[in-house]
Amino acid sequence: MRIVLVGPPGAGKGTQASFLAENLSIPHISTGDLFRANISQGTPLGQQAQEYMRAGQLVPDEVTIGMAESRMEEEDAVDGFLLDGFPRNIAQAEALDSYLDEKSQKLDAVLDLEVPEDEVVKRIAGRRICRSDSSHVFHVEYSPPKKEGVCDACGGELYQRDDDREETVRKRLAVYHSETEPIIDHYKSQGLVTTISALGEVGEVTERAMRALGRG
Repeated sequence: MRIVLVGPPGAGKGTQASFLAENLSIPHISTGDLFRANISQGTPLGQQAQEYMRAGQLVPDEVTIGMAESRMEEEDAVDGFLLDGFPRNIAQAEALDSYLDEKSQKLDAVLDLEVPEDEVVKRIAGRRICRSDSSHVFHVEYSPPKKEGVCDACGGELYQRDDDREETVRKRLAVYHSETEPIIDHYKSQGLVTTISALGEVGEVTERAMRALGRG
C-alpha cells in the first residue's frame, strides 16, 4: 500500500505512522528522517539542505521532493510506503502525483488525523522534557512526574521547550492550516481521503486507521 498521513502538529502522526507501517509491513518515510539521513550521509541533497538550514532559511521544495523520490526508489519501498510529513504543501503533492504517474503507481489512501485545535495546544504546551535526557518526556496533565519539575527516571530538571509554548504552537497551527491543509482537498478530489479522529488511546486510533484502510 502507498499511504500519505496528514494531520496537525500534536496529532500523533509519528506514533501512528510507526504502528501502521509495522502492521502493514511497509517503510515509514518521515521528512525528519529524510533530512537527517541525507545530511549525515553527506548526499548532494543533504548538503544543499544543510546550507539553507545554516542560513536560517526554509529548504526549497525541490530539495525535499528530491529526497523523498530517492527514498521511494529504495528496494524496501518498491511495493509500498507510508509518507509522514510529505507532501506538506500543494507543490509537493503535485510533484508526488507526477512521480507516481511516471512509475505507473498510485496512492491507495490519504489518512487525515483530526484533532480539535484546543486539544493540540493542550497536548503540546503541556509537554515537559528532561534536561539531562531528552528521551524522558512527561505531560503536566496526561503523564505528570511524581514531583513537579523533576524527572522520575533520573532526577533531572524538567522544562518546556520554546517550540512547545502556546503562542508558538498556535503559529505552527496557522502554518499548517495555510500550507498543508489544502492538500486534503487536493486528495479529496481524487477520492483518497479518510478522516479519522485522533482522540483517545494510541491503540484505538491505530484500530480506526486500520479499519479505514480495510485492514481492521
